[in-house]
Amino acid sequence: MSVKQKILVVDDEKDILDLISYNLEREGYQVYTAANGKLAIERAKEVNPDLIILDVMMPVMDGIEACRIMRSLPEFKHTFMVFLTARSEEYSEIAGFHVGADDYIAKPIKPRALMSRINAILRRNASESVEEETDKLDIMDLIIDRDSFLVYRANEKIVLAKKEFELLYLLASKPNKVFTREQILKAIWEDSVVVTNRTIDVHIRKLREKIGENYVATVKGVGYKFELN
Repeated sequence: MSVKQKILVVDDEKDILDLISYNLEREGYQVYTAANGKLAIERAKEVNPDLIILDVMMPVMDGIEACRIMRSLPEFKHTFMVFLTARSEEYSEIAGFHVGADDYIAKPIKPRALMSRINAILRRNASESVEEETDKLDIMDLIIDRDSFLVYRANEKIVLAKKEFELLYLLASKPNKVFTREQILKAIWEDSVVVTNRTIDVHIRKLREKIGENYVATVKGVGYKFELN
């Protein structure tokens, strides 16, 4: 790659830092490290990384708190943040998404799977600015046309209600990104009306009835995402 993308890896276990750093550097990324959340914030301010990989459980400051603080800072509003979690730490995944994490990677680390996930995340990051400027998304077998508020699946026209369409467009604009219910409410309904989580669930159910079950996935306790198969 002509310009090396910068990744900050944060973990208190040196073996994990070394393993991830080695594989990232071999892929051509510029890698920085930190041993806890407090140092991660300081390092992130210095190097302005494209992606931050955070362990959850760390001394001094854990990953959840570090992510929450960085998300509150303007310079990290759009920085991709990914958590490392043990398979048994479902609560950590939920907490991570609520403070602004974009994704999580399960431990134990499998280098090939790790690189595949990181590459996909950074490709998504690079394409989002283009997606935000376009009025048409072509994803999987769907064409989502914001000008006409129509969806085409395998050339078949599907008519959605306005909020259903806006919900689908939001999720599909950032595939595999998990949107919390709070983020969906703010983006689709803003503050103009009083709605509940049940309102979102009903719209998701209707959306699935019209376009099929295989596009929008539920992330238990968090929200929804458009899932690339």
